[in-house]
Amino acid sequence: MRTAMAEAEVGDDVLDRDPTMRALEERVAGLLGAADALWTPSGSMANLIALMSHLRRGDTFLAPVGSHVLDAELGTAAWLAGGMPRPLEHDAGPGKVSPDAVRRAAGSSGPYYTLRATLLCLENTHNAAGGTVTAPDEHAAVMAAARRAKLRVHLDGARLWHAAVAQGVPPAALTVGADTVQVCLSKGLGAPVGSVVAGSTEFVEEARRLRKMLGGGVRQGGVLAAAGLVALDRIDRLAEDHARATTLATGLQERGWRAATPQTNIVLIAVADLEGTLRRFEESGVRASAMSGQVRLMTHADVGDADIATALDRIGPIEPPPRSNGGPAPRPVRTSGRAPAGQAGQ
Repeated sequence: MRTAMAEAEVGDDVLDRDPTMRALEERVAGLLGAADALWTPSGSMANLIALMSHLRRGDTFLAPVGSHVLDAELGTAAWLAGGMPRPLEHDAGPGKVSPDAVRRAAGSSGPYYTLRATLLCLENTHNAAGGTVTAPDEHAAVMAAARRAKLRVHLDGARLWHAAVAQGVPPAALTVGADTVQVCLSKGLGAPVGSVVAGSTEFVEEARRLRKMLGGGVRQGGVLAAAGLVALDRIDRLAEDHARATTLATGLQERGWRAATPQTNIVLIAVADLEGTLRRFEESGVRASAMSGQVRLMTHADVGDADIATALDRIGPIEPPPRSNGGPAPRPVRTSGRAPAGQAGQ
């Protein structure tokens, strides 16, 4: 990946486009079944650009509880895009909303002073729900309900590659009907930076202006885009991460932990004492993070089979044996957090 970055053909993407950046955008558009696409420095910016395009002041947008656009983007959907968020409960399974829930939330137009629901934001996989996957038929049913309610749809597909691999379908099978889609090039694929937002040709023209407005234009962007092109060659290997996550969850369950069986590469563990458990893991040499009030462990390209076995040994049973004093702390096994530069991240 670093070799590709060093050897990339470059231009000025702010002025007359960068050839390597353009090749990446066209490739992603093809994978997603979209007319065009635009590179952005981050998924949060890509999501914000889509929401700024779709929303007007006085609009409200719907999104499943715990969605990234609701909880992990510092309120920019309301602050900069001008939309009032309306969370929808997961009534169709973790991370999922039913067509009926969309219809009810969209409602009918009221007096002029009421909020207008104009946009539905979906997330596949749903990070905070544990990397859960929305299947093509589920996606299609929700899309149909959104269309009947005259809602536009933005799909936060930061982990869409994981969903596609888990389902054994092309990514475009999971984007049908969406007006805009965001995908990430670092989540499991290893690019050090970059996401892509896709949609119609008209949307991408506007999105390029919005990216500049937000400070997201880059000059010789091909240096970064080259990493994204290499990342796209690694999509199929995500199946290894999914398999290791299942091995990790099974091992934790055998040791008495309440670990959910994952659909992709995220393992959530329900615990009584979150901070205490995270501290225990850290002291045992396993670095983890918190998500949705649970312990979150993630597998990625920097975690191999031996790392999974080591992590399970260090975590041990839910009731740990008495701890002996003295001796150096074990070297941490990274199952969550940022990976070394140029390697696969979360």
